[in-house]
Amino acid sequence: MNGRNHRIERQGCNALFAMGLMLSACTVPLRVAAAQTSAQAASASGIDGTWQGTLHAQRDLRLVLKISKAQDGTLHSVFYSIDEGGQSIPAETTAVTGSVLTIKMDAMDGKFVGKLASDNTTITGEWPQGERSLPLILVRATADTAWNIPEPPPKIQPMDPKADPSFEVATIKLSDPNSPGKGFGGPPGTFQTRNTTLNDLLMFAYQIQIKQIVNAPGWAESQKVDIIGKQDTPGQASEAQTQAMMQKLLLSRFGLKFHMDKKELPAYILSVSKSGSKLKTSTGDPGTPSAFFFRQLGDLTFRNITMEGFSKWMQTVLDRPVVNHTDLQGRFDGRLKWNPDESQFAIFGVKVVHSDAPDAPPDLYKAIQEQIGLRLDAGKPNVDVMVIDHVEKPSEN
Repeated sequence: MNGRNHRIERQGCNALFAMGLMLSACTVPLRVAAAQTSAQAASASGIDGTWQGTLHAQRDLRLVLKISKAQDGTLHSVFYSIDEGGQSIPAETTAVTGSVLTIKMDAMDGKFVGKLASDNTTITGEWPQGERSLPLILVRATADTAWNIPEPPPKIQPMDPKADPSFEVATIKLSDPNSPGKGFGGPPGTFQTRNTTLNDLLMFAYQIQIKQIVNAPGWAESQKVDIIGKQDTPGQASEAQTQAMMQKLLLSRFGLKFHMDKKELPAYILSVSKSGSKLKTSTGDPGTPSAFFFRQLGDLTFRNITMEGFSKWMQTVLDRPVVNHTDLQGRFDGRLKWNPDESQFAIFGVKVVHSDAPDAPPDLYKAIQEQIGLRLDAGKPNVDVMVIDHVEKPSEN
């Protein structure tokens, strides 16, 4: 359920700017997570089993809910999105109070609440859908009626870390002026951009903020292109390998020539707050691709990311460079929710409206301290800048 507008997402070598307000929080299928449960689960006799129903959203989507009961009576549950390739949606908590089932899904920042019928054959409830919810009726499945859950796609092996990949073939075309949004992404073995300017490409390839680009021509911000590149080396490219491929493309197809310099610029300095970091150290494979994505503007999830990487990606949100002064080593997972203002997300061409609602989350600078124990302070340090010596518009092909 990929109702996409403006989400920022980073999955390994691919980054996608779109806003997923449906089931998917990211483009990579979510694996089944062991669900922690309430002791109240034992009160729902017979709720364990397989349930299924159709969610009538932008298109009809078949969902399967599997609930299992452990020996101690606690429940474990997971949803599957049949029409999205069998994608699984983890449930962190499953609880039953009387006949009411509550399943919390942190991956979506939502929960499914349903009432079990007296005959234990249906669960009537509401499915979270962004800031609203949709009705969902689940029916107990039998061996004869159960929908087949597609096998997940095979895991793509990482590219040899010593490899120096290039785009074997790359096409560059002017973007459709009526096409909204912008994006970086693509299926395995390819890398695609949509509605991207030269400045966008430089920011992605060299992990710089737009104010770090000096002497760029006027068309660097106005002419938009779509790029499809096929990599010449098998495997899942790392972030650095993907950036290297884009750098080579810019040099060969845009005739890019530049030199690096230092300049005193307004910037944000990222550091650890006085109360200490609240970041959660990633426990997964260090080779797993990092992730940085938004469910909606101001609702950020990041996984397996370094603080240097976090700083670089925050530059796509803020209106100035971000310099990492945390001295934190390793990779981290976290969640950050804030009330964005008009100075943020400008790169995506969206108009941000700061909420005055009394229950709105705090602004970014307060949220980052309270929620993950970091600070963002305005300063004017010397930062790297890219000085463009020569660049030209690429020819279409």
